[in-house]
Amino acid sequence: MSPALAQAIGILEAASTRHSVVHLREKFSVETKDDIWIRQLGEEGSWVIVSGDPRITKNPHNRKAWLASGLTAFFLKSGWTNLKLWVIAAKLVEWWPKIVAQAEMITSGEGFLVPVRGSKFEKLERR
Repeated sequence: MSPALAQAIGILEAASTRHSVVHLREKFSVETKDDIWIRQLGEEGSWVIVSGDPRITKNPHNRKAWLASGLTAFFLKSGWTNLKLWVIAAKLVEWWPKIVAQAEMITSGEGFLVPVRGSKFEKLERR
């Protein structure tokens, strides 16, 4: 997710709930490897990942770091990156309340893919 989109979602989220939205680059440098930031956020606790990079779920090293972190994660499924910015923004605004509600009602450490089409999350296996 781009920093501008994260900021826009953050502004909307601040108007509706007690959650905040922080782009990865606000906490970590661009050189920080996925396993490092995932591990650190896991140590801090109380974070939920919303990522446009579903490859984290497939790369064995990064997947292991995510599973060990105990962080709940929502990964935008393949296809989101093929969309234009305004379509991504509209779809993410539509999905956002569902993401927040799902994150609030499940046990930490669960993972989901957010599809481009459809209205249901795809739950990721924890193996």
